[in-house]
Amino acid sequence: MESTVSQRLDALLRLQEIDSELDELAKVRGSLPEEVSDLEDEIAGLETRLEKFNQDIADLNSGISEFKLGIKESEKKIKRYQEQQLNVRNNREYDSLTKEIEFEELQIESYKKKIKENGAKITLKEDEIAGTKERHEERQKNLSTKHGELETIMAESEEEEKKLRASRVKAEKALEDRLSRSYNKVRNNANNGLAVVIVKRNACGGCFNIVPPQRQAEIRERKKIIVCEHCGRILADVEDIPAEEPKKRTTRR
Repeated sequence: MESTVSQRLDALLRLQEIDSELDELAKVRGSLPEEVSDLEDEIAGLETRLEKFNQDIADLNSGISEFKLGIKESEKKIKRYQEQQLNVRNNREYDSLTKEIEFEELQIESYKKKIKENGAKITLKEDEIAGTKERHEERQKNLSTKHGELETIMAESEEEEKKLRASRVKAEKALEDRLSRSYNKVRNNANNGLAVVIVKRNACGGCFNIVPPQRQAEIRERKKIIVCEHCGRILADVEDIPAEEPKKRTTRR
């Protein structure tokens, strides 16, 4: 059986009521969920940075090992060339071997320089690792504290939130898909999370723009779903303003 417009509006109001209660629970948590998420992201970034530093140091140490092997290899060549110089037959061969020795000596100096440079880079990386570890430890402590605060708040409202979410599923099922999608779209775009409001003091309960009397009369009839022409929120009802009691006249004596 298809629901009437009035029933749909009641269902929308109920859905909005539930969502507003869920919003209030979220407000109690404040910015804690975002703070926890930010800390988790920062810690993950610091851990990635530490991994990079350690890999850099491993690569630099690997380079030092290769340079040391290069030094040994050059020293072997120098020794071999020096032995060959003892058996040369002419100055040309001697000079050629001398140049080879000089080249290997330059190679050794180059390797030693690179070893020194890599050692300096490793020292810098180790300093950066120490600073990053200190920051990581500090952020871990902050995260532990924030986690504890958030878990305490969530534990206090867990049962209530569970009931509200179950009620929300039930309330949303009472709406047709098209209307449910429209509601969620308006709610997601609204700063205060209100997609369904009532007219209060002749104004939209969402954007506070004046709603004309004729429009209010149509809203009261509940024969069709009417939205605010300014903000697009669904206007589900009009608040009844209690009539003011007539002031008593005072009699002069």
